[in-house]
Amino acid sequence: MPTRLRESALMRPLATWDAAVIAATAAFLIIAAASVEHFGTARNFGYIVLDLAPILLLALAMTLIVTTGEIDLSVASTVGLTSAAMGVMWNAGIPLETIMPAAVLLGAALGAVNGLFTAGFGLPSLAVTIGTLALYRGLSYVLLGDTAVADWPRDFTSWTLGTIGESPIPNVLIPLAALAAVFGLVLHATPVGRSVYAAGASPVAAAYAGVPVRRLKFWLYVVSGSMAGLTGVFWTLRYSSARADNAFGLELTVVAVVLLGGVSIFGGKGALPGVLAAVVLLTALQNALRLAHVSTEALTVVTGSLLIVAVLAPNLAASARRTLRARRRRTA
Repeated sequence: MPTRLRESALMRPLATWDAAVIAATAAFLIIAAASVEHFGTARNFGYIVLDLAPILLLALAMTLIVTTGEIDLSVASTVGLTSAAMGVMWNAGIPLETIMPAAVLLGAALGAVNGLFTAGFGLPSLAVTIGTLALYRGLSYVLLGDTAVADWPRDFTSWTLGTIGESPIPNVLIPLAALAAVFGLVLHATPVGRSVYAAGASPVAAAYAGVPVRRLKFWLYVVSGSMAGLTGVFWTLRYSSARADNAFGLELTVVAVVLLGGVSIFGGKGALPGVLAAVVLLTALQNALRLAHVSTEALTVVTGSLLIVAVLAPNLAASARRTLRARRRRTA
């Protein structure tokens, strides 16, 4: 086999960034299980799933938004506001069965505000969602202040933390897997997904092709808000605490895993499997560092470093591939 063909055959399986992230995740899990005490236990597996749940819920919708070339930095503040609203409703005597869907609807309404300003008025999503990040967090403190509502029904909190029967599989893993499957099918196997990629690659060309770009982006923000509302429900029940500062700073982690998973910050490129692998990688890495008694400050440094890597590495890799192709054409 000629050298160039042989190199091409060897590189093809590794041609996508998300494939490299999946491989890196698998390698890290194996190394951590072998070298970090308690990392590979069934009990720790449950902790990892509970830790990754809010990141995954937010990252599913964020993947679609970033693929269209937009961003939503208000997701963590939406989680905090929906959690605070849950506390207010619970103190008012409203049943939890009513509170939970109301929290999701509140999240959808907050997402619709972002969609109105970005898709409706054409304002930059970065500026809009930085503004609503501060606004929603401020409203959280208006609702609850520095207090916490902690007397949640044990039946709900125990289910959130429990496992399926006698197995070590957490209850929340099933709905998480179902939601990931739904988002994956929508993005990769439906006309909506094709419209998302088209809108990210070229909004003008997509509009000429008949894609309702503005309407699509508006509803993606509604979905993002809904997922943030659902995350607020999970967060409140997991920690049995409704607080205004719940999920503070989580938006950076969500953006980091989406970009690390191979979704281009410029839109039009990316795949959900890489994002799922990045969620597992970052959560498992943080878990392993905690087991190794690494400080919280160091965990923040790790997240920030991965965010920088997530932005730079795919672009450097793409540049290297372009250089390699140009060199091959010159030598052909």
